[in-house]
Amino acid sequence: MDRLFLDANVLFTAAHNPDGKAAALFDALELGRWELVASAFAAGEARRNIAAKYPQHSARLETLLARLTEVPQPATTQSTISLPEKDRPIYLAARACGATHLLTGDTRHFGPFMNRPRVTGGMFVQTVGEYLASR
Repeated sequence: MDRLFLDANVLFTAAHNPDGKAAALFDALELGRWELVASAFAAGEARRNIAAKYPQHSARLETLLARLTEVPQPATTQSTISLPEKDRPIYLAARACGATHLLTGDTRHFGPFMNRPRVTGGMFVQTVGEYLASR
């Protein structure tokens, strides 16, 4: 079973677009094909962004967060790949929890590492669309 770590932008998108691909990850949880995980850091960023842009979807975000497993944030801030400081906690938490995939919409910062598991310690970094297309 795949262990999917969701970046804040995926959580945000799932909350404000219930008919989109990110929301489909939650809709299909009962099929048992994957486990959804995120860190408190990712959840906090998603909460701040929803409150600022789509406050009417805050309750939906909380409902979605209750359906995934919150994983701890590792103490280290040293990354094996070059990322901006704001993105390192996402990558490090995904690696530390044994995620098979880090799903993100941040192609600007994570783009050079997408679909390169040899570079990312065996973990696939993908967009939600890429992941779903590969299933």
